[in-house]
Amino acid sequence: MANNKGSLRSTLAVSLNNYLDAGAIVAGASGLTLWQNYLGLSELHLGWLNFISANCLGAAIGAIIGGFLADKYGRKFIFTYNLLVYMFGVALIMCSVNFPMLLTGFLFTGISVGVGVPASWTYISESSEVHNRGRNICISQMSWGVGPMCILLLGMLFAPGGYLFDWVESLAHSIGGSNLSEGAVNVFSSRVVFFSLFVVAFIAWNLQRKLQESAEFEAQKASGKQTGLIDNIKVLFQNKIAVKTVIFLATIYLTWNLVASVMGFFQPHIYESAGGMSNKDANMLSCISWAVVVATTFIISHFVDKVAHRFFYVFGLLCALSAWFIIVGIGVNNLVWLWVFTILWGINNGCSVQVFYALWGSELFPAKFRAGAQGLMFFIVRGLSAVWGLIFTYIYGENGEGFTLAAYCMIALLLISLIVGVIGAPVTRGKSLDTITKERYGDNY
Repeated sequence: MANNKGSLRSTLAVSLNNYLDAGAIVAGASGLTLWQNYLGLSELHLGWLNFISANCLGAAIGAIIGGFLADKYGRKFIFTYNLLVYMFGVALIMCSVNFPMLLTGFLFTGISVGVGVPASWTYISESSEVHNRGRNICISQMSWGVGPMCILLLGMLFAPGGYLFDWVESLAHSIGGSNLSEGAVNVFSSRVVFFSLFVVAFIAWNLQRKLQESAEFEAQKASGKQTGLIDNIKVLFQNKIAVKTVIFLATIYLTWNLVASVMGFFQPHIYESAGGMSNKDANMLSCISWAVVVATTFIISHFVDKVAHRFFYVFGLLCALSAWFIIVGIGVNNLVWLWVFTILWGINNGCSVQVFYALWGSELFPAKFRAGAQGLMFFIVRGLSAVWGLIFTYIYGENGEGFTLAAYCMIALLLISLIVGVIGAPVTRGKSLDTITKERYGDNY
């Protein structure tokens, strides 16, 4: 029981990285129209913000670096320093007065997110017991839902017309003077939201830097099997089983994430531009979607270590496909069906491909290059998501005129994720990480 409580405590501390990951994406999304109006940004500018952010390229760059560093120097090494970079990026966004500053802030924040993700998912799996590894990954996923839910709630309260906007307006004038333009005043609501992420990052950094190093990493280090950074990269690419696993996991995660990344960054903006909603209402509906994510993941966490993973994997993707078929068949302007779409998409996120990518990604590789393999896959997925974000803005158009075509693209991607996942889903439930490694790679790892 003591070990169970210990793994839960460490899971909660490390899961704050998921809060900060999704929170950074959605904080940008909730204030996207406000920054657009303040700085006079085009849809192309918005595409670049998505391209460079925690949603895409920034995280991709960070992941390829952080994954292999975590295998070389340890998971705790990442937890000790990484969130300092995150806080710097968020502070830069808070103080931005032009597009280059905003873009740079998004980049630093994104890099930090990428560095932290492979180490976090690896640490959670390595510190979990066999019977609760899936549960702990689900808790991490819940944090990924709580972050956007809280951020969107703050965005709704502080947005122009929100319940606390008068306070934001007073703050803006006290800092910037009485002659601020309307756009400059309104964007202060986004600055306040990013400040909340700064506070959570500071708390998370203080908790994580006190964690003990992963026992799996310490055992690997003590065994004498640990090799240099370049050697681990070579071993990863030379092992046929590892390469096949990378291809499988990258495929299911990429095809799902191309859809999820667009929704994570552009969902409120889509509700506003294509659905005709106000910024406050768009944030409210998006917030409800993330509340559904948290509720769904909480329920799934009680069964994921007891029921075949393939069942939940299929269920989540069927909800996602149903949501997009509704949009294609009825459209985004019908409020009732927009609610149905929002709820179904929330259920999908709560029982998502990301849950099983995080779980399988930390199970199917040996400790020697476990974080590095995840970093490589995260680099591939978020990097291509960055390119897709730019393509999406072109398909979508300035005012959402290409939304239906974009929806068909989403359906095709989700179908690929469903088919590949059903065919290749591994059977790892109830097995220790050491057992899985020996079954797949033999005794040499």
